[in-house]
Amino acid sequence: MAAADEDDYFVDEEDAIKFITFPEEVEKALEQVLPSTDPLDQPDFNEVDYINSLFPTEQSLSNIDEVVNNMQTKIQSIDDEIRSVVRGQSSVGQDGRTALEEAQRVIRQLFVHIKDIKWKAEQSEEVVREITRDIKQLDTAKRNLTAAITTLNHLHMLTGGVDSLQALTEKRQYGEIVMPLQGIMNVMEHFNNYMDIPQIRDLADKVKQIQVQLAQQITNDFHDAFSGPNAKHSAPSRQLADACRIVSILDPKVKRELLRWFISLQLNEYQHLFQENQDTAWLDKIDKRYAWLKRHLLELEERLGNMFPSNWEVSERITIEFCNITKAELTKLMAKRTSELDVKLLLYAIQRTANFESLLARRFTGITLQENGDASQPVSSFQAPPNTNPFEDGSDSTNPFEADSGEESKTEQKPKPSPFHGLIGSCFDAYLYIYIESLDRNLADLMERFVQDLKASQSLQRPSAPPSSIPAAGDSETGASGAAVLPSCADLFVFYRKCLVQCTQLSTGQPMLGLARTFQKYLREYALKILQNSLPKVGGSAASLGSITRDLSTVSIIQNLQTFQSLLKEGDVSRYSPEEQARVCCILTTAEYCLETTQQLEEKLREKVDPSLADKINLSQEQDIFHNVISNCIQLLVQDLELSCEPALTAMSKINWSNIEMVGDQSSFVTAITSHLKQTVPVVRNELVSSRKYFTQFCVKFANSFIPKFIQHLYKCRPLSTVGADQLLLDSHILKTVLLDLPSIGSQVNRKAPASLKSLTLPSDSYTKVVVKGMTKAEMVLKVVSLKVENVRTFVEQFRKLLPESDLQDLQRVLEMKGIRGKDQSHYVDMFRTLTAASSRNINASAT
Repeated sequence: MAAADEDDYFVDEEDAIKFITFPEEVEKALEQVLPSTDPLDQPDFNEVDYINSLFPTEQSLSNIDEVVNNMQTKIQSIDDEIRSVVRGQSSVGQDGRTALEEAQRVIRQLFVHIKDIKWKAEQSEEVVREITRDIKQLDTAKRNLTAAITTLNHLHMLTGGVDSLQALTEKRQYGEIVMPLQGIMNVMEHFNNYMDIPQIRDLADKVKQIQVQLAQQITNDFHDAFSGPNAKHSAPSRQLADACRIVSILDPKVKRELLRWFISLQLNEYQHLFQENQDTAWLDKIDKRYAWLKRHLLELEERLGNMFPSNWEVSERITIEFCNITKAELTKLMAKRTSELDVKLLLYAIQRTANFESLLARRFTGITLQENGDASQPVSSFQAPPNTNPFEDGSDSTNPFEADSGEESKTEQKPKPSPFHGLIGSCFDAYLYIYIESLDRNLADLMERFVQDLKASQSLQRPSAPPSSIPAAGDSETGASGAAVLPSCADLFVFYRKCLVQCTQLSTGQPMLGLARTFQKYLREYALKILQNSLPKVGGSAASLGSITRDLSTVSIIQNLQTFQSLLKEGDVSRYSPEEQARVCCILTTAEYCLETTQQLEEKLREKVDPSLADKINLSQEQDIFHNVISNCIQLLVQDLELSCEPALTAMSKINWSNIEMVGDQSSFVTAITSHLKQTVPVVRNELVSSRKYFTQFCVKFANSFIPKFIQHLYKCRPLSTVGADQLLLDSHILKTVLLDLPSIGSQVNRKAPASLKSLTLPSDSYTKVVVKGMTKAEMVLKVVSLKVENVRTFVEQFRKLLPESDLQDLQRVLEMKGIRGKDQSHYVDMFRTLTAASSRNINASAT
């Protein structure tokens, strides 16, 4: 094809036809409705690229006629489709108008139908109204006629009944009055809406006058019968029984006043016999008060039981008033004679009172208390004390504060106390401090007995396994059950349990707070006088320890424990024997048992005391004291092991390491340290087999204390030759291996080092990390000493790289180990300061 033809078909991009473009949202909508893969339908269609794709080469132009024909055919087809769509749209508009007109026509027809239905409904309603008009009038007339007849009948009953009632009242025929009186009172309720009618109002006034007359008349009859001249010979009569039935119908105030007078009359004899100036009034004769009431009620019910209606609960009302009077009299009497009260007399009175209240709870329902609103008053949970001798039963081998133990479970299973509990007994609440003081004296005697037993035994004997001693799996090579708690510890908490049970049964109010304070006092004394004093005295610290225990009244306990630890670190002290190590472990396990049991004791106290007082019970200080005793024991064991290693470390620092000619086996100081570890650690491990976490603390504390001391003695090994440094490096590696194996050293059972530890005083870090970190520093110190000094800068850079956490003092110590002293160190010191300052500037620059 000619060049001119080529120009016709290869169109330049600048001359391309500009097509209509749509927004992106329209393009996406078209793509969803009419998906197409045709390049002509793409929004980024480029006609030049499209033509070039049809005719990529000059030879492809031979098909140009065919392509043009296809394009024309396609254009014609599209035109036909467009024409058809346009025509279709015009017909659609016409169809829509036709449909709209048809809809409007149907709506008009529907409206006409609805209007017709509404008119017919109105016609039907009018017909029904005409039919039922007469029926409604008849119903209204019937109701009015019925009401009129009923009212007339009631009026007839009222007019006739008032006259009859008046006559019966004058004749005191109470048996015949009950029914008419009840009927008239019911009829009067019907006339409440007719009180504006004078005749009805007059009848109502007459009825009220009759009621007042009956109330006065019956009251006078009771007074004549029970307090008149012939009262001693009076007997219950049918007339008085009928009078009581009438009183039940009258105003409730009449019944209340009559019962109040009768109950007061019945208790006059009691108040006279038990006046405060009588011998029978005091607490030691309290049984006679309750015996009088029992006897009096029996006589009353036998003589007058059939006279009063059963729902009056006369016996219960007399009993409640008796309780109120007794409580008031005892309160007044104890206030005047407080000096005569002792714990034995107080507990006796409480026990007898609790027994009496339990008898009342079984005999009566307490319904009159609810009637009078007394049930809302606070009720004390006084019960008979189970055992007034707190030292009965001896020690217990189980946890004294377990939920299912002995008296505790019985207390929890008790039914809810009845309203009668505490009606009298609550008056003793203000004097329960005498009981708490008695417990304080008993605990003081018990503590003194513990102290005397402690002094009498010069060496601790291993008691039976404690409640908390559970052998740990893995120590089968010894078969030991570990250190046991002191027997006195079990005795103390068993006594505490009995005191808690007893006080809970006496009161759950303020006395429980006094009991908690007493418990706190003797927990602190036990921690110091028994546990702390049981620790073996080391060297010259015994006198100082004695001064600590003597100054308990002026110096806090925790400060004393810390002072004791500091005193043990001073002066020349001797090592513990295996028996003394076992004693320290025994004190540790005892303190652990006390700590756990004190936590349970606190929970029980909060559970038993009134909820409003629970927040005031806090034994956290006492738990801290036992924590400190445990920490003190661990520190003593660590210090004892350190003391055994001290001579070997001293010997290491005195060796002339500059004369070492060759590296050999481990040094003698490593052998000595390993020997001491093998002697001490198995003893401690076996004794603490039931307290594995504290053995782990012992290992970690020893590692944290021994390794820095070892590094300090390394710095004293100067001057140090290269061979000497290599020998010490070997010794350090062997010592690190021994320390990593420390938890299982001397054991036939292989144990890995503790993977993780959360101690009371150390961070939650692994034992292995503690040893590796500390001994790695020792090895790095020796490697730095072994470095050859090519130039000052290189040596200091290597020092800072191998010992990144070291300071200028460590650098000077390393230089002294290398034999560099005096003025020769100044270059190294200057370079260290220069590099440190440059590093600080770089860090600050990076931060900004």
